[in-house]
Amino acid sequence: MVEIVVLGARGRMGQMILAACAKILREKRPAPLAVIAAVDAKGAPGVGQKFAVDGLELTLGDSLEAAVTPGSVIIDFTTPESSMAALEVAARKGAAYVLCTTGLTAQQKGRVQEFSKKIPIVQSPNMSVGVTVLFKVAEMVARTLGEDFDVEIIEAHHNQKKDAPSGTALGFAESVAKGLEASLDEVAVYGRHGMPGARPKGEIGIHAVRGGDIAGDHTVLFAGDGERVELRHVAHDRRIFAKGAVRAALFLKGKPPGIYTMTDVLGL
Repeated sequence: MVEIVVLGARGRMGQMILAACAKILREKRPAPLAVIAAVDAKGAPGVGQKFAVDGLELTLGDSLEAAVTPGSVIIDFTTPESSMAALEVAARKGAAYVLCTTGLTAQQKGRVQEFSKKIPIVQSPNMSVGVTVLFKVAEMVARTLGEDFDVEIIEAHHNQKKDAPSGTALGFAESVAKGLEASLDEVAVYGRHGMPGARPKGEIGIHAVRGGDIAGDHTVLFAGDGERVELRHVAHDRRIFAKGAVRAALFLKGKPPGIYTMTDVLGL
């Protein structure tokens, strides 16, 4: 059995993770998991009080240090700053980690690499099974079509999303760059305006749209002479991310320290 600690438990994604766990507990015997703690920030509403999500009853805590046990798994959809502090606790206590937070700086990504020397971490820009498969497809298509096709990535999200472009769009860009055997830092262009001139071969355009309540819409466009190929993923419900995160937590059972991705979780 995998013992799970949900960070940001009263947030939108935290609630969905708890609901995904509750569904597994209702449907599977013997139960493959147990939610041992629900944690939120100090001073958050409801700390110290009991609450329930789809029949799963818990008490909201504000101390990750007190909640984590060696070998447990933390699932984290919070903020970069919160994630860095939580990873320190996980590394000290010997807990595995599912890191779903996006918008990390280069320095923070370096710290994740350091933490992964002590504990196993699943880190992915998107926890969806469908997106994970499309990452591999995008790499294959880019490798096959080559620089004869221009690549543009367009992502759309709700108007409350803080980072841009999305971690998923960057994940697609990394996949395309890998297929083209290019460095993303050298070929990425983030939006265009003014008079940028003719588009050079090998460029990867990345564009962000924000509005309404869009859960997530990503298109990878390969445009050639006389034809174009589009790969598209549309998230209708954020529960797909919660399901993927719980699947990742189960995957981490018994894994040695290191960085894993959803590609590893799916065995692709």
